[in-house]
Amino acid sequence: MVKKTLTVFCVLLFILPMMGHAQNIQTFNEPPFEHYKVSRGDTFWFIGQRYNVDYRELMRLNPDIDPLNMQIGEVIRLKPSAEHHTQFEDQVVEIVNRHRANNGLSPLQHRADLKNVAHRKAEDMINSDYFSHNSPNYGSPFDMLQTYGINYSAAAENIAKGQTTPEQVMNSWMNSPGHRQNILNGQFDSIGVGFYQGAWVQLFIKGR
Repeated sequence: MVKKTLTVFCVLLFILPMMGHAQNIQTFNEPPFEHYKVSRGDTFWFIGQRYNVDYRELMRLNPDIDPLNMQIGEVIRLKPSAEHHTQFEDQVVEIVNRHRANNGLSPLQHRADLKNVAHRKAEDMINSDYFSHNSPNYGSPFDMLQTYGINYSAAAENIAKGQTTPEQVMNSWMNSPGHRQNILNGQFDSIGVGFYQGAWVQLFIKGR
């Protein structure tokens, strides 16, 4: 039997500018390669040669990494996520907006930058083997949003693990008062959904 878990995190606040970096992400040393942690002297070209990936594709997959100023410890993506991940993420947003419409609320925009952060958090929970709002690599959800340059005046996070379909995870969240409150919060205008190997993340924000 697959163990299914849920947790909810919601804080509404105004933030001061902060800076941070993701550190100590696990590096994969055997197939299937999905991520790589930058070492001293690395370039996209050298990494591409090592893993047989065109360096231009690596640059496309990692638009937030400065190719002329790569930092030791930065994690880069070596290949795109599986297509069904994107489909599952989009389906979760559709169900969220259906519930919001049924409750007289405006739909949430599925922002690409917010989706990227949510997906990375889902990957991080699997790759670093934890289930918590506080990542050992990225810190709190707010730390992670700040690291990726996303501005907001209010934010919340729902996470779950073990559900196998968008319908299943949304049913779990909607039957949990705290998660339901985030989904039906009228303050939020944007959402990012991440799914990776059974880990699910919803990030909600009110943009500035």
